[in-house]
Amino acid sequence: MKMKNRHNINFNFSTIMKKILFSVVLLLAAGSAFAQEKAVKEAKSIANGTNPDFAKAEQLIQGALTNPETKDDPETWNVAGFIQRRRSEKEMENAYLRKPYDTLQIYNSALNMCRYFFKCDELTQIPNEKGKIKNKYRKSNAATMLTERNNLINGGIQYFNMATGKEGAEAKECNQKALDFFATYIDIAASPMFEKENLLQTDTVLPQIAYYASLAATKNEDYPSVLKYAPYAQDDKEVGKYAMEFISTALKAQGDTVKWVTSLKEGIQKYPDHPFFFGHLIDYYSSHNKYDEAMQFADEMLAKDPNNTFYLYVKGYLYHNMYNVLKEQKKDQEASDALNKGIEYYQKTVEVDPNYAEAYSNLGLIYCLQAQDFSEKATTDVNDPKYKEDQETLKTFYEKARPCYEKARALKPDQKDLWLNGLYRVYYNLDMGPEFKEIEDMMP
Repeated sequence: MKMKNRHNINFNFSTIMKKILFSVVLLLAAGSAFAQEKAVKEAKSIANGTNPDFAKAEQLIQGALTNPETKDDPETWNVAGFIQRRRSEKEMENAYLRKPYDTLQIYNSALNMCRYFFKCDELTQIPNEKGKIKNKYRKSNAATMLTERNNLINGGIQYFNMATGKEGAEAKECNQKALDFFATYIDIAASPMFEKENLLQTDTVLPQIAYYASLAATKNEDYPSVLKYAPYAQDDKEVGKYAMEFISTALKAQGDTVKWVTSLKEGIQKYPDHPFFFGHLIDYYSSHNKYDEAMQFADEMLAKDPNNTFYLYVKGYLYHNMYNVLKEQKKDQEASDALNKGIEYYQKTVEVDPNYAEAYSNLGLIYCLQAQDFSEKATTDVNDPKYKEDQETLKTFYEKARPCYEKARALKPDQKDLWLNGLYRVYYNLDMGPEFKEIEDMMP
């Protein structure tokens, strides 16, 4: 009996200890949650004071933002946004009183506030245990975000300009900050918080901001951000063509050839006067030897605009490149025909635009290619009666090329790649001593 009683006493004692330990754990958890909730209230009180210690308030709220007990509480994020709002207000107050103030702090506080209010709204939109949503923060926070929205533009511009002149990591960091500001400005317009304002339709500045957002993202090779924000600018009369250019660049960089080609075609339809899309599409076709498709597309564009110099130039360029392919295939006659067609379209180009230096340069190159082809068949025997005749014929090709290269030089003297090598070859073959010597001295 004594042993049995002793056993019962030990068992009961063990059970009691487990209950005590469990209670202690509950008390500690409750104490931790209470401490974090107290920290949130204290942080708000400090920020709302006459002479707020923002460093202390931010320290308190940062702990609550990461603590498991408070990080999913909308109030925590609401207070975090409130602190940033108060920081901005204090800096603006200093500016009004002509005291020293921090402009970048105003901008960064606006950015941080918007991010915190976004998170607050996201958490508040989660239904409660009864499946209901009670968002007591949205109305006031949305109004505050709208008042600070211009500071997002200002902050983005400041960091975007700061990136100019910088290189490497510094430039990338500034572009990222600029993107953060511009992106948040756009995110506000797209957020359900501002559905009544219909900012995507009424905000006339938004396409410009989307352009700068996608430009900053392009500079940082942040292609997902380009594809997210550039579409907001693609219909703008001023920057839409560049936004679509960024989209195409991003798709190509991501290796999505099908979507890239589609984006080029869409760009041509939307902005036919912007050569980026047509030029890259033709380059794609020609580099993949899809000349039939390229010619068909060029003909379609010329049918819509017969005197478009770029389209005419591209048609000549296609024939020009077809020559190289046909030459490799030993189709000499077809290659010769391609060069003649190239001459035809390059000449049409300069007839419409006498200042098209690239067309003159390529025209000169074609005449030199014809000279090369002829020289392969011409006699090299100086004793052959046909030798002199062949040399005179050969000379005519270079005489045709000469004014083309000289015109390209006159139009664009700084772009030596358009005329330097060409004139070197022409002057040499025409035995033009002084002219050849000048060009020879310019050769690298």
